[in-house]
Amino acid sequence: MTDILEKSQARQRLRSLSEALDSGALKQVARILNGGLSPSDIAHLLESSPPRQRALLWNLVDKQLEGEVLQYLSDDIRGYFLSQLNAQELADIIEDFESDDLADLLQQLPDTVIQEVLDTMDEQDRQRVEEVLSYPEDTAGGLMNTDTITVRPDISIDVVLRYLRRHRNLPPMTDSLIVVSRRDEFIGMLPITKMLVSNPAATVREVMDTDIEPIPVTLSDTKVATLFERYDLISAPVVNDDGRLLGRITIDDVVDVIREDADHSLMSMAGLDEDEDTFAPIWKTTRRRAVWLGINLITAFIASGVIGLFEETITKVVALAVLMPIVASMGGIAGSQTLTLVIRGMAVGQISGANVGWLLNREFLSGALNGVFWAVVVATAASVWFQDLLIGAIIAAALIINLVAAALVGTVLPLFLKSRNIDPALAGSVILTTVTDVVGFMAFLGLATIFYA
Repeated sequence: MTDILEKSQARQRLRSLSEALDSGALKQVARILNGGLSPSDIAHLLESSPPRQRALLWNLVDKQLEGEVLQYLSDDIRGYFLSQLNAQELADIIEDFESDDLADLLQQLPDTVIQEVLDTMDEQDRQRVEEVLSYPEDTAGGLMNTDTITVRPDISIDVVLRYLRRHRNLPPMTDSLIVVSRRDEFIGMLPITKMLVSNPAATVREVMDTDIEPIPVTLSDTKVATLFERYDLISAPVVNDDGRLLGRITIDDVVDVIREDADHSLMSMAGLDEDEDTFAPIWKTTRRRAVWLGINLITAFIASGVIGLFEETITKVVALAVLMPIVASMGGIAGSQTLTLVIRGMAVGQISGANVGWLLNREFLSGALNGVFWAVVVATAASVWFQDLLIGAIIAAALIINLVAAALVGTVLPLFLKSRNIDPALAGSVILTTVTDVVGFMAFLGLATIFYA
């Protein structure tokens, strides 16, 4: 009930803010921004505003809130605001950042600015950030936070509790303490819930969990997200090749990975960046989309070239021009269904060398059965429409060929692209559409040429 009330109040404040903006009451806008909205709400408002209004709102945000707001912004918008700040302003903003969030932010800046910001930090904080920066941002090392609480296995629970009480606060998402050796080698986890109900005289070794596998520092962020989902983790330790503890990953960072992967899959289908700004300037938006439109134009010329090979046949049999789009469209839809299924299976780690053969066979049979069913439907309609049984038989054969080809290509293509380190979500749909168009037109017009020549 409390959550519902808070959400309702937040929506009301956003409505009041919109009304104040429309009326030009900037003092009221500043008061609502800094006194009634959370940093995440402010970030959402910034992302939902056109560029001029966005700049105005950012200038009204209190300096003390800027750092927190930046953490919730998309990379594209955050990068713009960061470019307006000098090294000292950045240093003031990032003072309370966690090491992983700070590393994410710094990676959007030029190397010279990164070094200037690092030089303003104390030795301990700088080492923590440099540790995270040394790993690619899409790995466990890039996700991890070096702010951890560790304990030795030979001390008592009572000693641990007294040690924790000396802290002013615990790191966010601390559900367990990490048990390490004197050489910082990972041994196990001590859940706080388990520690609180244990005998204070018991040792950490007697209470800790040792069946938890640490995450290798080089593991990809997608696989990290899969582990968190599979084992319902809130936090997990990160180790190097020697088993030495480097830091931990928390669920809030994993949620960001899941959201970014989902955005990437959705936007890549249209050839867009997952951080595409909805309200980006006209020239920037035009430039980004022009490249993908150019690629699609090339594939369209390829399909048109195939049609041009059968110009004489199309001239003789006008029905071919009417029916051509059906063959290409059906193949494109069938292929997209398979492509999407396979890309999803790869993303969640369900597809491997052991089951690819079964999947390929299933898609082949499914494509063939769908091809036969819809071939009968389309052939009947075409024969009745044009009073020509031969045209019905030709389009039926072409449909079967194209749907089977679409199923096979939709299965093999993402696996092939992945093996070549090419993003299947980005390139798969364009290549698949080209293949189904070419195969569909070639089969339909080729068969027509043979029988109507």
